[in-house]
Amino acid sequence: MFDINVLDLDLEKEADEICESLRNVVAKRLMRRGVVVAISGGIDSSCTAGLAVRAFGPGKVFGILLPERDSSGASVQLGKQLAEHLGIEFTIHDIQPTLTAIGCYERYDAAIQSVIPEYGEGWKSKIVLPGDLLDSDRMNFYRLVVQDPDGETRTERLPVKAYLEIVAATNFKQRIRKTMEYFHADRLNFAVTGTPNRLEYDQGFFVKNGDGAADVKPIAHLYKTQVYAMARHLGLPDEICNSIPTTDTYSLEQGQDEFYFVLPYQQMDLLLWAKNHGVEAAKTAEVMGMEPIQVERVYHDIDRKRATTLPLHLTSLLLKDVPEVKKHDVRK
Repeated sequence: MFDINVLDLDLEKEADEICESLRNVVAKRLMRRGVVVAISGGIDSSCTAGLAVRAFGPGKVFGILLPERDSSGASVQLGKQLAEHLGIEFTIHDIQPTLTAIGCYERYDAAIQSVIPEYGEGWKSKIVLPGDLLDSDRMNFYRLVVQDPDGETRTERLPVKAYLEIVAATNFKQRIRKTMEYFHADRLNFAVTGTPNRLEYDQGFFVKNGDGAADVKPIAHLYKTQVYAMARHLGLPDEICNSIPTTDTYSLEQGQDEFYFVLPYQQMDLLLWAKNHGVEAAKTAEVMGMEPIQVERVYHDIDRKRATTLPLHLTSLLLKDVPEVKKHDVRK
């Protein structure tokens, strides 16, 4: 039966199950004694950290905040607030010098200048999807939004080459962050946690060998609506529980719905649940207050993202089997 309450959970039972599984996985399969959590100030990393503290206690959870040039100041503030609330040890490591040295910002700016030559110091930018995808069958072409130092905004359609170069440059951020997470994990003999929720994990909203890399992903089965509910159940700060999801990647504020998903997470969660459970578009539309054709377009977009992002989920592929390793796989 599909209705707006299908994502309701017994949160205490769910928290107990996650924590028990997390303890078993970290200790027995990963052979580590605690976990590292990269804290962004967002709901997913905060909920993951809260569950980790519940599972292991604050002494076996290490938080790391990894701001850079384009990060929101609020992300560090909220990350510190969370770490102090949970009582965990944490560190702040500004990755801007590393990103500068590796050419992240230079490559990013050059890609934008290929579309808007006057773009330079003092400008801000982001990339977005069109806002009318529910009412159109056209392809999802990204657009570049820039703001000059006087506050004037301009939007241009992004050519494929410039889009790929922008994404490649910003992916440095996720991969450098993950490098720092593994440094601290190795130093402490801890495991690295990934923080995607089900919507992000299912739809490939992560960077391979960046935020997609982890030893364990405790909330990948929870829809984002459920992550918010779990965070409140764990008693996390109101400022975090009431926050709006952002990518915190571009210098202009950017919501996840304008960058990747067709709709805000509250609606996307329900549409994803309905598709996963075989609910017909007409029934879903009735519950959601949408037109059936709009639901069908979202269903199609879900399938398209699953197909195109499948390689992100794959580990290194072997061309021939190595049986000596397989026989020691403890997952059997």
